[in-house]
This record gives sequence, structure tokens and C-alpha cells, in this order.
Amino acid sequence: MLARGCSLEEAGNHICTHAEQMADGVVCSLVTVDRSGHLHPLAGPTISKEYSAALDGIAIGPGVGSCGTAAFLGQAIAVENIFTDPYWLPYRALADILARDHEVKACWSSPILQSDGRVLGAFGFYYKENRGPTEEERMIVSECVDLCSLVLEREEVKAENQRLAYFDILTGLGNRANFIRTVEERATKSEPFGILLIDLDHLGRINEAFGHTVGDRLILEASDAITQIVGSEKSFRVDADEFAVLIDNDPSDLATICSDMLKAMAERSLQENSHTLRLSASCGGAICDPSQSSGVPSYLQHANLALHHAKQTARGSFILYSDALAGAVTERFRVLQTVTSALIKGRIEPYYQPIVRLDTKEIVGLEALCRIRTVEGQVISAGMFAEALQDASLGHQLTNLMLKQVARDMRSWRDQDIPLSYVSVNVSMADFDQGDLRARIGQVFSQEDVPPGQVVVEVTETVYMDERDSKVGQTIEGMRADGLLVALDDFGTGYASLTHLLNFPVDIVKIDKTFVDRMSGGPGEVIIKALLGMASGLGVRMVAEGVETTDQALRLQRLGCGFAQGYLFGRPADRNITTEILRRQARQRSA
Repeated sequence: MLARGCSLEEAGNHICTHAEQMADGVVCSLVTVDRSGHLHPLAGPTISKEYSAALDGIAIGPGVGSCGTAAFLGQAIAVENIFTDPYWLPYRALADILARDHEVKACWSSPILQSDGRVLGAFGFYYKENRGPTEEERMIVSECVDLCSLVLEREEVKAENQRLAYFDILTGLGNRANFIRTVEERATKSEPFGILLIDLDHLGRINEAFGHTVGDRLILEASDAITQIVGSEKSFRVDADEFAVLIDNDPSDLATICSDMLKAMAERSLQENSHTLRLSASCGGAICDPSQSSGVPSYLQHANLALHHAKQTARGSFILYSDALAGAVTERFRVLQTVTSALIKGRIEPYYQPIVRLDTKEIVGLEALCRIRTVEGQVISAGMFAEALQDASLGHQLTNLMLKQVARDMRSWRDQDIPLSYVSVNVSMADFDQGDLRARIGQVFSQEDVPPGQVVVEVTETVYMDERDSKVGQTIEGMRADGLLVALDDFGTGYASLTHLLNFPVDIVKIDKTFVDRMSGGPGEVIIKALLGMASGLGVRMVAEGVETTDQALRLQRLGCGFAQGYLFGRPADRNITTEILRRQARQRSA
């Protein structure tokens, strides 16, 4: 029967019918015991339905009738009078049902054991006389109990496989397969519903720093916080650090529900040694309307796009999918493809913009800016593929290529006796995340025999502001110890800039173009004057960026700014043009 795919109940009823035919006048039943120790009627084609319903859910234990006691003790229990025996006294109502419906007076129950000894259920014989089992009945029941054990153990294995296939072992929540199946079932209905995807922030780094045991504790805290808000039936763990929630009621409440979950998680923390590890997460959501027939794959894609956008632009908060968001993500994908193709085909090259002394207009340094040359020959500036620089893999590859090309160009200029104080190269958070930036820069320039004092590493203020700034600070200190110079780029566009200068000393501060643009009749001049005074006290060199007019240059010089760069002094140019500009300046010096 099992091989033919019969149900557990059908197989159980067949065994009970077989036993009743073998033992004339006996009423037979089969009950199961769940993992929490409660009885559940499974089979017994002739047993009273009222009796079975009354038995359902009773906890096993000593003195819980014949079946409950046998299951609890793991041994057969024979009761010759169910109206007077102590095991049945608390269950007189059940005895009355048996007497009324079957004229039963006695009961003999045998436990059904799994191969590991765990009790799976109990097999009961009910008699119409006050007696116990005969020897022949013991043989019948022994055979039936063995069969029941095979049937129930097979069901246990099946249930465990089902659990492993559709439930997360750590949290007990449904897994990704369960989530997708649930969404597919929900999509068959006509009413709209919502999907939320919740990604735990920085779980990978916590696992690296404190071990997976601590990470698992945080996952359990997150699971508990989520299920407290929406319940466990609609909550799923779909990836190592990602949860999903199905919102069945009113999908317009996505933002409110997500806000409640993020707040509940923010209130959770773990104390690990001297560190307080707080839960934080980013969330993306999508409203799914089956009447639009976009399909489950689209629903999941929309929620994933929203989550990705939240992680990129609004970490720690919620983003709801929209068509405009899809357009932005598509454009980002196009840019990433363009950069990837340029890397493969060798169409990445540095362009150099002069940095000059304001009093003499002499070029003292260059900033190397990443450029992509398209198949058609068009040159694309870094601003058009800035997001690609934040991609861990692409950002790392772009920086490596730029470092090698800049080092080769500097070596070439040194071989031609072209004087140049320094060249600056830009790095991103993706470079710091790799953990080997200091070693990479040192190796590339030492191979070309370029002195480290002629290399400036430019770091944007947003990198300083990143919550991982301890890693940034350690790397910067190491590079400065190696003799490299460090510049803080776009100074003033972030927050707490002065605090960052205290925590992470640099050699050069580059004043952002927005202050230079607002010098004439605006507050920019006052701020720049204050910054120059601060820089002088700290022993830091100031470079004004984005200088485009003679008036700006004169104002900066009058304020005491010594260095600047911008279109007034030269646009970014390729290696050949830059080489000719540097040669021309060298000839003018020697004339």
C-alpha cells in the first residue's frame, strides 16, 4: 500500500481492519504521538468518531487511560475494567462513550516505537468483556505494531524531509522554496498582496569578526523581531542574511509594517565581550497585483530591485518598488556592462588634470582621472560610471588598472627628466573593503621605482564617513607610514568634516567646488578663509577644486590659498597631451 502511494490513514485503517478480522469481537484503534507528547487519532474504521474527537490533543502521561499511559511508559498497558481502573478514572466520559457505542469494558494498549526508541503512537484493542489479551492476540498485535512502526517511521522520515526541504533549520521559518511556493499559491487569488525583503546589515563582517555562533544569535533575534510583528506563518528566511514577509491583508501598509519591524530590530542587541552588536537591516518591498498578470518572477524581481536600491542608497530604511526605480536599476546594469566590456577590451585609461601654484601658475601635481574610451572612440568621464566604482569587483579592477597605468606614466616622465612633484589617484570604499589597498599601491609603484612621496591617494569624505571608517583609518595610517601622501577629496560636502580630520590626519585637503562657486557675494569666501586658517594651524596643504574663472583664482590667492585645479588651468587630458604640457613647462623653466 505504501509503495502504491496510499495515505498514512488508509494504511492504518487497513492494519486495524486486519486485526479486527483476526481477533473476533475486538474493536481496534491506532493513535499517534506528536513531538510535543500529545495524542492524535489516526485510524480505526469501527471506533466511535465521538471517542476519537474527544481523545485528540490529550497529553500522554502516567494515568492517561491505556493509550496515554502506554505511550508515556513505553510499555503495554492492559486494563480489564475501564470504569474502575485508576488509569481511566480521570477519563470516565471517554469510557462512557466506548460503553455506549461499542459496549466496551476493557482496553489493552501497546506502544509503537521508532527504531531509535522514541514512541510514535499506540495500538489499542478494546474488549466487550472484562479481560486482558490472549496469547493469540499478543501475536496479532505484535505483527500489527511492527507494521505500524514501519508506516509511522516512514511518515516521520517523509515529514523530516519535508521540513528540511521547506523550512530553515536555524529559525524554524519557511525557507526560500517555501516562500516561492507560498507566493505562487497567493498569486492564484485576485486580490493584491505585498512582499517585503529584509536584509541584515553587515552580517558577514560580524561572522568574520566574532564567529558564526554570534551571527546565528543575531539571526535568531531578527527572526523573533520579525515574527512578533507579522507572525511566523508569513515569515521566511530566504538567504543567510535575508528574510521575506508576505503581506496578505492590505499591501498599502507595507511601509508601516516595515517601519515597525526595523524599529523592533533596532531595539535588539547582543553583548559580545566589550562590543555591543546592534541589529540593523535594510528593506525593499513590492505591491503585487495578480490582475495585472505580471507573474511571480516579476513580483520577486521587483522586491529584489527595491531591496538592492535600499542597500545602495538608503541603508537601514525601506524602499518601495516603482517603475522609475526599475529604470534606474536598468541604467546601472547598462553602466556596469559598459565598464566590464571596457576592462576586458583594454579601453580604460587615465586622464590627467593639472594642479597649480596660484602665485606662479606652475604645475606641481596632476590628478589622475579614470576615463573609458567607447568602441566609437568617445571618452566617458568617471562621473558617468561612478556607481560602477562602488561595485566590489569592478571598483577593485578599475583601481588596479589605473594604478598600473599611472605608475608607468610616472616612470616614463622620470626617465625623460620631466619634473613633477606628485600624481594623485582616487580610491573608493570598494578598495578599502578588499583589505589589501596599502599593499597593492606599494607594490605597483615600487615595481616602477616611483618614490612613495610622489604618490597622493585621494579619499572622498563619504568614505571617511562610512561606518567602517576604522578600517579606512588603519589603512590610511599605514599608507602614510609608507611615505605616501593622503588627500581628503570633496571636503565640506559631508558632515562632521573637522571630526574626521582629528581622527584621521591627512596631508592635503581639497576644497569642494561648491564653496569656490559661491565665493562671489556668497558665504563661500568666509568658509574658505576659515578652512585656510585651520589648515595652516594643522600643517595641511589646501587645494581649491573647480576653479574656472580668473576672478576665482585671484580671490583664492588673496585669501592665502596656495594651490588650485580646474578648467582655468587645464582640462583633463590623456598621457600624450599631458606629457607635452609638462615638457613645455620644463623648457620655460630652463629658458
